[in-house]
Amino acid sequence: MPSSVMPTPRMSDSDGHPSPTAISTIGLRKSYGDKTVLDGIDLRIPAGSVFALLGPNGAGKTTVVKILSTLIAADGGQAQVAGHDIATSPHQVRAAIGVTGQFSAVDGLITGEENMLLMADLHHLSQREGRRVTAELLDRFDLTDAAKKPASTYSGGMKRRLDIAMTLVGDPRIIFLDEPTTGLDPRSRHTMWGVIRELVTGGVTVFLTTQYLEEADELADRIAVLHDGKIAAEGSADELKRLVPGGHVRLRFSDPAAYRGAAAALGDAATRDDEALALRIPGDG
Repeated sequence: MPSSVMPTPRMSDSDGHPSPTAISTIGLRKSYGDKTVLDGIDLRIPAGSVFALLGPNGAGKTTVVKILSTLIAADGGQAQVAGHDIATSPHQVRAAIGVTGQFSAVDGLITGEENMLLMADLHHLSQREGRRVTAELLDRFDLTDAAKKPASTYSGGMKRRLDIAMTLVGDPRIIFLDEPTTGLDPRSRHTMWGVIRELVTGGVTVFLTTQYLEEADELADRIAVLHDGKIAAEGSADELKRLVPGGHVRLRFSDPAAYRGAAAALGDAATRDDEALALRIPGDG
């Protein structure tokens, strides 16, 4: 990867004031053998926002996260995270971020509290500070009652909450959540959405990967769709919906007279099916 440092770009917030960009990439590329996984990815993610990278399994979402979190190197392109070049300043990048992967990093053989204290040790917090942060985060994620129980007894949703709590021990400015709700039941997924929204109110930038359209729609300020190694579309949820050709609404009638009246009222706006007594009109559902 080129070692030249990009100038930190800035975007404008809702009031028109410039806001710092938490993550930026230009032409990010990655291949495995003859398979191109990322084919020139450009991203600009403002600080304090939720960004969703949307795509099916195998689209390359996890590869983007691994590159931006310095776990693997890109084959080409440039990227900055928290103002630091990922190639030339990986240690500064790691100090500014937290990562929660698809698969839980929780050690099931020890308690939730012990998992947290272990993470505090890894961040070189003093014993007193580690216990303070641990107690605060366990309370914040509604895990205090289960703190003394082995993590192996936790439900899937509890493990994911503990995962994120562990990620926050180092007080990161940017958090990567790689498919955080995969495998969770609908109730646990909605709980996790609340956790993610709360993170942003504290000023954290969230980079979220997901294969769920509803999840990206619910959480993200901006969404990028990853397809065949490229960004196929990017924008807010509303902007992306406007790019997709609209659906239709089908009206079925049991009364022929009512059908004829509706057809006359709608005129050319409706497509008629006289045999089925049905009308089809463009609509967003």
